[in-house]
This record gives sequence, C-alpha cells and structure tokens, in this order.
Amino acid sequence: MARHVVLANGAKMAMVGLGTWKSPPGKVTEAVKVAIDLGYRHIDCAHVYQNENEVGVAIQEKLKEQVVKREDLFIVSKLWSTFHEKNLVKGACQKTLSDLKLDYLDLYLIHWPVGFKPGNEFFPLDAKGNVISSDSSFVDTWEAMEELVDEGLVKSIGVSNFNHLQIEKILNKPGLKHKPMVNQIECHPYLTQEKLIQYCHSKGIVVTAYSPLGSPDRPWAKPEDPSLLDDPRIKAIADKYNKTTAQVLIRFPVQRNLVVIPKSVTPERIAENFQVFDFELSSEDMATLLSYNRNWRVCALVSCVSHKDYPFNAEF
Repeated sequence: MARHVVLANGAKMAMVGLGTWKSPPGKVTEAVKVAIDLGYRHIDCAHVYQNENEVGVAIQEKLKEQVVKREDLFIVSKLWSTFHEKNLVKGACQKTLSDLKLDYLDLYLIHWPVGFKPGNEFFPLDAKGNVISSDSSFVDTWEAMEELVDEGLVKSIGVSNFNHLQIEKILNKPGLKHKPMVNQIECHPYLTQEKLIQYCHSKGIVVTAYSPLGSPDRPWAKPEDPSLLDDPRIKAIADKYNKTTAQVLIRFPVQRNLVVIPKSVTPERIAENFQVFDFELSSEDMATLLSYNRNWRVCALVSCVSHKDYPFNAEF
C-alpha cells in the first residue's frame, strides 16, 4: 500500500499527517515530537491555530537530533482570511515561517475562500456580530500565493474549503502560473464529498480530508450532534478487522486516495492513528461507510453564510 501521494508538480506528500487544530500550545510540542519519532512526516499547521511557534520548537528539535532531515518532512500551513489582500500575503507567510523556524513550507493553502477585514482580530465583527468581509477576491490572493512559489518561500500552493466553482475560477484565471496542488476539505462518513473529490481528482488536485474523526473536541459541539466515534455501525466494521473505530475512519479516506490529517495530543492515539497500513477495508465496507453520508459538517463557518465567497451554498 502506497503511503504517499504525488502532487501534480512531482512532490511526494505522506497520506497520513498529524493535525494540529485545537492542540493546546502546552501539549503540541510533545505531540509533534512523538509523531515524528513514530514515523509521521507530514504535519498540518495554520496561523489561526495559534500554536505554530510550539510546533516549530518540536520540528527544530527533531532536526537538531537528526531524527529527520528537512527534506523528509512535509510541512503545511494556511493563509488566514484577514490576510487576503495581495500586499499582506507574503508577510503572513513569513510570520508562519518564522514561527515554525523554517525557511520554506512544502505546502501553503488559502485557509478559506472568504476574505475578512485586515487587522488583529481573526474574526472582525460589526455591531450586529456579523463578520466584516474585505473587498479582496481570492483570485487576486492566488496571484500573491504564486509569487511565494517563485520566491522559494513555498514549494506548492493550494486551497482549503473551496467549492468546485471557486477552484474553477482559479484554474480559468488568465495568466495562471501555478495550479492549486491540493484542496483540503472536511471529509468523513457523514460528509463523504463524492462530487467535489471526483472534480478535484479529474483536475489533478490532491484532496486532504480534515476532521476525519468528526472533530469530537470542537468547541461548538452540541449533545444531540451525531458522533462518528460512537457510531455502533462503524464500531461493528472495526471489530471485524480487529481495529479501532478511529483506525477505520482514517483508513477509509486512505483507500479513497485521499490524504488524511487526524489530530491528537495523546501519544497512544498518535501511534494508533498511524497504524492504518496493515489492513484493507473490503469494497463492501467502503460502500457501506459511503452510504452513511448525511451532509453533516463540523466546520460550516456559519458566521460567514452571507459572505460573497461563502463556499457551502453551492452543491459541491
């Protein structure tokens, strides 16, 4: 079983990476060190997670100990929505590089297609509590992303949470220099994303699945929300293979040729989440898992529903 996918530019990206959204600064350094020791080579970061400095401490330490070489790591970060203005993109990338203590990123994504008013607030709100958007267009933001590749700050660029019409806009941009290599989207059995994945793959764009376990630690969880990790139907499949529900939920995207980035700060689970290359789900079980789709999103960014570039009003 291949453990890598190859991007359209020839770069190799490990299929299972460590997610760091909601990883507390006090725990994420240890989590990244443990992950690298266990064989993880792909770490998924973002400026808005407010823990890149601590992630960088771990990466630095493992490079210094010569556990890994920089070229063996695949480090991803994301441009936050308050930095979509073309003149702000490079500074945002440089801040991330300095926090992560790196001189280049393997992949830099536009975190969301929606641009917000620049400033110190990650979610600038008006008096009514609505997010204040910026006049920027993600197609212009893309041009600034392309310059990062040309300047050697990043090896590859991509998008996250974009629908297919938004990706199409970038692909059809006159004078496009660098294509999006990746679209990182929420994906799990309750949100299977068949149409968007089919579209991306048809364009040579790799898809990364985030929140593969349904992000049980999301701050806005409600008691009545569905829970993938507690779904007895998925547990029954896991029992058949002598695996945990989490391992089935991580193996599921791998067999769909997706990259997947489960988050944990618990050493045992970081190890467990990586042990998904020693079994294969049958095509029947894959079809069963796909049939659980209910278009349920962990990350719907509801505060931005009326933004001109809100991605989830389109079918896919």
